[in-house]
Amino acid sequence: MRALISIVIALVIAFGIYRLYLTRVQPEGHGTAPTQAITITGVQNDLLAIAQAERLYLAEHGSYASLEELISSGALLMQKPGREGYTYSVETSANSFTVTARYSGPPGQRYPTLAIDQTMQIRRLE
Repeated sequence: MRALISIVIALVIAFGIYRLYLTRVQPEGHGTAPTQAITITGVQNDLLAIAQAERLYLAEHGSYASLEELISSGALLMQKPGREGYTYSVETSANSFTVTARYSGPPGQRYPTLAIDQTMQIRRLE
């Protein structure tokens, strides 16, 4: 009988630890950690591609371009200006550009706003 009670107590403790782990890894209403990581990695790759296209466009035309101009000129091969709730925008000046990725998906999700500029460094804005 003592052995059975010990096993039940051990299972309850193990379940409690497992449950605590899941609530930290997957907070309710905030998406799953692996899904969020995959999305953010994809967005970072898109930002790098857009920044590379800006560099190419600058070398060919002597100025930076909007996202639409990059796509229409062939400097950037992108079907749509966004990914899984993120939308991309480009701000340019004579000697700089900033590409920003803002999350505008379902409310309650906590995804960061990311940006890249001519330094080719991705940074979080929020």
